[in-house]
Amino acid sequence: MNALINIVIEGKHNKPILVDAFFNETPSLKPMVIFCHGYKGFKDWGAWTLMAKAFAEAGFCFIKFNFSHNGGTVEQPLDFPDLEAFGNNNYTKELDDLETVMDWACTNETIQNTGDVERMYLMGHSRGGGIVLIKAEKDPRVKKVVSLSGVSDFGKRSATTGDLEQWQKDGVKYVLNGRTKQLMPHYYQFYEDFIANQERLNIKRAVLQLKKPLLMVHGNADTSVSIDEAYQLREWSPSSELFVVNDANHVFGAHHPWLEQNLPDQLLQATNYIIKFLR
Repeated sequence: MNALINIVIEGKHNKPILVDAFFNETPSLKPMVIFCHGYKGFKDWGAWTLMAKAFAEAGFCFIKFNFSHNGGTVEQPLDFPDLEAFGNNNYTKELDDLETVMDWACTNETIQNTGDVERMYLMGHSRGGGIVLIKAEKDPRVKKVVSLSGVSDFGKRSATTGDLEQWQKDGVKYVLNGRTKQLMPHYYQFYEDFIANQERLNIKRAVLQLKKPLLMVHGNADTSVSIDEAYQLREWSPSSELFVVNDANHVFGAHHPWLEQNLPDQLLQATNYIIKFLR
């Protein structure tokens, strides 16, 4: 298996984007999957690399990346050494980052020689699920889209809501990262950017207008993003598919770090179903 690891590409917002690509060397071009991590996530979290390798073994070119303002750095792409960047992240930056990665995938010589730009698919986990739904609706390059434990409404997320008056007064609010124990900032610009781009960032609008195959994969024991959000997406898109993984949590049995050599059973179920859907 071939792998490009920690490739640095320039983002549109003065921060680099780190990209990985996994693929097997074959004469024919392979369908391309671009994966977006979620809130307080990163491309190397848990079992995401094992998942990427599973897609590559199944005949895909699988690309994953760190959003430019996810809190990681080129030197330390895991976890969140750059909390200032994290605090200045927002949904529109993530949409711009995804477009930058898609553009890179369409122009990078190595990827062009292995990935089929006519079969470009997007997959996003959690908050990333909302990002790929919005992008897929507008971008003709995207042929299929997968929401993995994905959200259905950015306006209801804790990063967007709360005591707005106090948030505006202080200019920042903090969210505890239960794993790293960091107090992670959200500057008020996050809310201002959401309000300024509310129509664009409306997931319901995007899904109602989406004319491409859509799959939702969700665990029915997810306490971070309720499976009700997957049912809501299905209601907006009756032609979509929904695969429910029984007893699975938000990350399908994985955790960070994931030191096993194999995918957890529930994430393997999810991966196999997604591969079947994208073929």
